[in-house]
Amino acid sequence: MKYWLMKTEPEEFSIADLAKRRLEPWSGVRSMFARFHMRNMTVGDAVLFYHSSCNPPGVAGLAKVAKVGVIDETQFDSKSKYYDEKSTREKPRWDCVEVEYVKTLPNPVLLERIRGEKKLANMVLLKQGRLSVQPVEQAEYEHIVSLAETSWEPPPKPKVKKPVAKQPAAKQQPAARQKTRSTTSAPYGRTASTRRISRRRRSSSLTG
Repeated sequence: MKYWLMKTEPEEFSIADLAKRRLEPWSGVRSMFARFHMRNMTVGDAVLFYHSSCNPPGVAGLAKVAKVGVIDETQFDSKSKYYDEKSTREKPRWDCVEVEYVKTLPNPVLLERIRGEKKLANMVLLKQGRLSVQPVEQAEYEHIVSLAETSWEPPPKPKVKKPVAKQPAAKQQPAARQKTRSTTSAPYGRTASTRRISRRRRSSSLTG
């Protein structure tokens, strides 16, 4: 027996929908890689039923492969978003598997929780997240099933402190220029050279 994880958008088809229908073809897959994995499935393989493109994403239930080699009818429906004009009844391009409901998990195993588990660090889910159908190791499958037995709340996100805006430094006003009296100025507007000339004139008049 092999183990798989299969993604679906719950708005289109959820684990609750599978619980009501019991059997459902896994139609609408248009990925070559996903088709390759479905062609490698065998009846009885275990499936982790994963809710994607929702908040929060995670494993919501368990299913198993009930039938392989199922022709995907949506490829022939021109009104379907999965219509493939290149595909014909004689040469269909897309086939899938039929899955059967097994169980709704008591506690969904959220993607955030899976990321925090060391035992699940190598899951394809964490390395090729966009792949809608992917293989799972037996130990990974069993660990996820065991995690579903206990409730879990995501850890609170640390509060991010808002940076305090720095106040711009106050501009320093330039010191007022002080008017200084010229070192060559003299009282009454007379300069030092004028005073020396006056002294010489007085002395000459006294001696003459």
